[in-house]
Amino acid sequence: MVVATLPCAAPIRACVSLSQNLAWLLKDGAVEYGPVPITHGKPGHETPVGTFKVAWKDAVHTSSIYGLPMPHSVFFAPGGIAFHEGPLTEPSHGCVHLSPEVAKIFFDALPVKAGVQVVA
Repeated sequence: MVVATLPCAAPIRACVSLSQNLAWLLKDGAVEYGPVPITHGKPGHETPVGTFKVAWKDAVHTSSIYGLPMPHSVFFAPGGIAFHEGPLTEPSHGCVHLSPEVAKIFFDALPVKAGVQVVA
């Protein structure tokens, strides 16, 4: 069994590890939920690394660029990068894919202005 390492240090609400393909929800610096499996951006459409704030949310969003459904979208980085429901078997165009159940949990847990940290 592989033990996941929480890589985020900033006072944030959500943590994403691209190298581990995992995400967590945090509360007061401690793990509240996770780790959960994710997929992220493919080559040429990399998920940006950094510390961000949730900008907006849309429970029934459809991508205006790709025409694909993005249920439970939580937008946190420039360029329309979001957590959302998506296949865990293929990379994204930069977003962080979560399973349907986990996407709903992240949607409900992350208010606008919540901190999100993405690390390599």
